[in-house]
Amino acid sequence: MHGLVAGWIVLAFLLFFVGSQWTVLPVIGFLGTMAYGWVRYQAEAAKGLTFLTTILTVAILALIISFLLIRSVPIVQEMGVDLLTKTEPAGNIWGANGGTVWSLTPMMVGTAITTVIATVVAAPLGIAGAVFISEMAPTRVREVVKPGIELMAGIPSITYGFIGLTIVNQYFYLEFTTPTIGNYLAAGIMIGIMALPTIVTVAEDALSTVPESMKSGSLAMGSTEWQTTKSVTIPAALSGVSAGILLGIGRAMGETMAATVMLSHTKGFPTPVFDVFAGYGETLTTVIAFEGGNASGLHLSALFAGGVVLFFMVMVLSVTSQFVEWRMEKKLRGEQ
Repeated sequence: MHGLVAGWIVLAFLLFFVGSQWTVLPVIGFLGTMAYGWVRYQAEAAKGLTFLTTILTVAILALIISFLLIRSVPIVQEMGVDLLTKTEPAGNIWGANGGTVWSLTPMMVGTAITTVIATVVAAPLGIAGAVFISEMAPTRVREVVKPGIELMAGIPSITYGFIGLTIVNQYFYLEFTTPTIGNYLAAGIMIGIMALPTIVTVAEDALSTVPESMKSGSLAMGSTEWQTTKSVTIPAALSGVSAGILLGIGRAMGETMAATVMLSHTKGFPTPVFDVFAGYGETLTTVIAFEGGNASGLHLSALFAGGVVLFFMVMVLSVTSQFVEWRMEKKLRGEQ
């Protein structure tokens, strides 16, 4: 049965790849085979289906990576290392006026600036919120606050972006007379607020896993509850808290819609480069979202290259967070 199911899937994939109109037939065959197997051999069918979904998940990820790399080849052949390092000429850094210079450097700088701002906003507030929920809040307060914070993760990013555009951007423009209505600081603040639920949730889970015996021992030695939280609970859960921050940074780095709505989409480098109020404003995600629909040729290939860079940056953060969580579990088990 497993061989028949695999055969249907391979055939469906091949027909889909060549654009055949008969792709639906092996799909129907797969569904019919699974339905029969679920009725007659449910345990085997469930085992095969779960294994299949796992393989498909990995295969889809591999296909996405391969597709991004393949579509990025033309711009890499054209620009080489300059694609990631070129900073001049400033007025023609991104194919302006029909130019042929394509460089991701301004967008990489914008991504780094907004990510740093978002981290400065989200990390302290997220850790403070996690400590309050896990260690200090009364039960009734915790039952209200924690679901409320988790609900924030369900708010569409375009909603955050619209609030940032109409309130935060307007405030900075009117009060600080910024060069344009959009700037990195306003976008970073909103992205940091969006990353808060991730940091609070993961950090609170890490604090909750600290053994109660460690806290009780500290209290028995005469420490106050705050001293126990500061000197025992937080250090013991530091790896998990750090993992939460890294996941929040990954969320901030990959944010698209809020930044797309709020930034000015002007390519260039602030002077100095850390000027968060400058009139320049673009990140890797915003340039892909804003220009992807009308791009072609080398322009489109450059956008795919931006996707590769962004994917690599987020992947590094994700792997780092997984490693930190692994270290936390190992530490809590008493292993070195």
